[in-house]
Amino acid sequence: MKAKARATAQRLLNLYRQEHVIIGGWLAINPIFVKEADDIVMEELNQLPTGKQLVQHIENLRSGKTTMDRIEPELLPYGGMMGNSATSVSLTDNEMNELRNAIEFFTPDQAGLNTFVSQSFIKRFGNEWPIAVRAALVDYPDLMAKFETIDQTYNAYRYWGMATDIVANPISERVRAQVQADMPEYETYLPMFGDAGNDLLIKLRTFISSLN
Repeated sequence: MKAKARATAQRLLNLYRQEHVIIGGWLAINPIFVKEADDIVMEELNQLPTGKQLVQHIENLRSGKTTMDRIEPELLPYGGMMGNSATSVSLTDNEMNELRNAIEFFTPDQAGLNTFVSQSFIKRFGNEWPIAVRAALVDYPDLMAKFETIDQTYNAYRYWGMATDIVANPISERVRAQVQADMPEYETYLPMFGDAGNDLLIKLRTFISSLN
């Protein structure tokens, strides 16, 4: 439990520090902070460098002192020296209709995921498309709820691919450390593939532990 909370805390802190390069800015990542930072994660954040600032920011969001599209100036990472990113993602009416249709008719498999990411308005966001879509859907809670299935499917195939590469190739200490930090994610998504996913998870754990 502690290991998972620690990994989540580090991931949230990375988002906090990288806000200036994330499409959608605070509007995209503030809901993630509120959703994922439970009491144990907050405790872990307090132990990390600059983590106390993020804890205060999350508390401000939950109390309503800070709205979901901003952060208090004194809590900006790096003292605000990295500049501000855009706080929203604007789609044309046609793009919004295409996004709505893509979400409504999504099938949770590789073919469905390929179809979704082939949309032109998705392609322009590159690897940050999940965050960009969340920012675009901030005023559409019904679509946001349905988008969770797409996000889970994307993460499932992403972690499946990474795990497969790891067990098939030599691994460095740096990669090993990253896998250990990301293990809660592998444990979340690989079982979605049933027996094959569970077998891959066992191989991943064995492969990593064999380097100790």
